[in-house]
Amino acid sequence: MKMFNVYPTYDIEIVKALGSKVWDSEGVEYLDMYGGHAVISIGHTHPHYVEMLEGQLSKIGFYSNSVRISIQEELAEKLGRLSGKDSYRLFMCNSGAEANENAMKLASFHNGKKKIIAMHGAFHGRTSLAVMATDNPKIQAPVNKTDNIVMVPVNDSEALEAEFAKGDVCAVIMEGIQGVGGVIEAGVDFVRLVRRLCDEHNAVFIADNVQCGCGRSGRYFYEDHAGVDADIYTMAKGIGNGFPVGVIAVSPAFEAIYGMLGTTFGGNQLACAAAIAVCDVIERDRLVENADAMGRYLKKELAGIGAIEEVRGRGLMIGIRLPYDTADLRKKLLFDKKIFVGSSGDKNVFRLLPALNIGRNECDRLLEALKELL
Repeated sequence: MKMFNVYPTYDIEIVKALGSKVWDSEGVEYLDMYGGHAVISIGHTHPHYVEMLEGQLSKIGFYSNSVRISIQEELAEKLGRLSGKDSYRLFMCNSGAEANENAMKLASFHNGKKKIIAMHGAFHGRTSLAVMATDNPKIQAPVNKTDNIVMVPVNDSEALEAEFAKGDVCAVIMEGIQGVGGVIEAGVDFVRLVRRLCDEHNAVFIADNVQCGCGRSGRYFYEDHAGVDADIYTMAKGIGNGFPVGVIAVSPAFEAIYGMLGTTFGGNQLACAAAIAVCDVIERDRLVENADAMGRYLKKELAGIGAIEEVRGRGLMIGIRLPYDTADLRKKLLFDKKIFVGSSGDKNVFRLLPALNIGRNECDRLLEALKELL
């Protein structure tokens, strides 16, 4: 059997990693400024993370949600304290797409409605409903098609209000900063408008923090910049630092009913150990604050490089726009300068999504490389 070839790949095999450095099978060292799609939040093979996973695996790696799993309760307590959402409740799954599927399903259970508003440029996953809330027809199969999802442009207040005026809005699902869409930020006034309209129309505000959450924007949740609370937060990627973990944090206004949501692997002991380790390191090392500080430093320095047309984003979720396709530059960064960065749906924009404990030395290495290449 061979692989079902759906990924365009570089001919590089990464076999070792530590912090923000990775090494290939030939022993070549690279700087990781992409973190595998914003997954690596506390650095590769962090000692506390490794210790937590090894210790948990030596006791028990998995049992089903048919029994009490107290490590889930430990994670819920730590995540509530770290995020400032102590009154919210936790449901665990395995990925960002699954988190978003469950969030939209829960919203519909909650108010009995079915129209979901999503944003142009959005990426919420590749599964059934999540892929229809994703603005990419190429990955939507005929079986996915539904009229229950409508799209409006992000930051277009008039379009959003017009859609609400039609009635029967179940929920708004929105990334605070669109990742795949090209690091497009929802303005704080637009976030506040989403909150107000959802309140006025008995709709649910689903904040997709799969990529921009867990401290990446310089706040634990992006919506904290706007001073509002969402009804449901979805998380994945950085919450597990490489272990498959998906989470929804649910407002106390929602009623939990046996069987309404479910998962086989979600919330298993290893997943919880991984997520707890991430919470521990983020809290102990003040990585949310570091993301904010390093993000400000990078944005200031990047803005001084003349060939760069625009620097987008907050914290350590940064988009760099050039007046041309960035593909050649990204290849030069990788093969000539040994630095990983990421692409986006906008060919003129590449992304920086490094670990939240990145330091000035790593940032300066990237900046010097860009100055030479641009």
